[in-house]
Amino acid sequence: MPMQSIRRLVPALLLPFALVAAAQGDDIAKVQIKTTRLADHVYMLVGAGGNIGLSVGDDAVFMIDDQFAPLVPKIKAAVAELTPKPLKFVLNTHFHFDHTGGNDALGRDGAVIIAHDNVLRRLSSDQVMAFIGAKQTASAHAGLPVLTVPGDITLHLNGDEIHAFHAPMAHTDGDLIVHFRKADVIHMGDTFFNGFYPFIDFDNGGSAAGVVAAADQVLALATERTKIIPGHGPLATRADLLAYREMLASVAGRIRALRAEGRSDDQIAAATPSAAFDAAWGGGFIKPEKFVTMMLGATGQ
Repeated sequence: MPMQSIRRLVPALLLPFALVAAAQGDDIAKVQIKTTRLADHVYMLVGAGGNIGLSVGDDAVFMIDDQFAPLVPKIKAAVAELTPKPLKFVLNTHFHFDHTGGNDALGRDGAVIIAHDNVLRRLSSDQVMAFIGAKQTASAHAGLPVLTVPGDITLHLNGDEIHAFHAPMAHTDGDLIVHFRKADVIHMGDTFFNGFYPFIDFDNGGSAAGVVAAADQVLALATERTKIIPGHGPLATRADLLAYREMLASVAGRIRALRAEGRSDDQIAAATPSAAFDAAWGGGFIKPEKFVTMMLGATGQ
């Protein structure tokens, strides 16, 4: 089966992920925001959608990602338990709705939204994630980034240097990774799914090589003491990230080798290039067969 045919079939296979926002709407009352202190002034918030990073101190409240719009009151309540200060900055690690859904409400509250240039471009118009059969409508004006960067930016807040840098062609074309240099905490957004196969949005500029490169960038910064916030999954260590990197690089390498032998995408899929990792990594929302199909697209032709 050619890649075009495979791509037509995949949205039906991945429909549950495309309907995440609707499901959250039904179960929103059940969602609790769990706060974990990682270092002085730095926290991880887990609810539904992408994991949130938070810096709280004398200077300002700085948040990384904001999950789904209906969760904003609960997120604000969780922040209020840590500080009476208003939220001043929100940084989007990329454009996907489970990381930017709260932008509009928080922007209307006065938060300055920061993102990569490509995030502003994508949030300004309707977007399609063809692989998962999902459509994301354009954000309201208040939910659009006010400050955008093509590469990196450093904020000096709450006694720390918060350095955000671009990971090109990784999960999407607009990923920012955030390093709290003093606190030794790194938020990787969806360039890192801890403990299960990731979604790489190759329809919107992502690639397997870019995700591996992003992992390599962070591995060069991290030590065994570094706390790493993934886009999804539990708080991670450098060892967790290294295992993720090796899994992705191995599967991508196997696919490239099979292509070099002249195998078709259908033949590559039948060869189960992820088999060695399925037991450990295949228990998430993207199952092994779907993961291989995605990796065929994310590794190019």
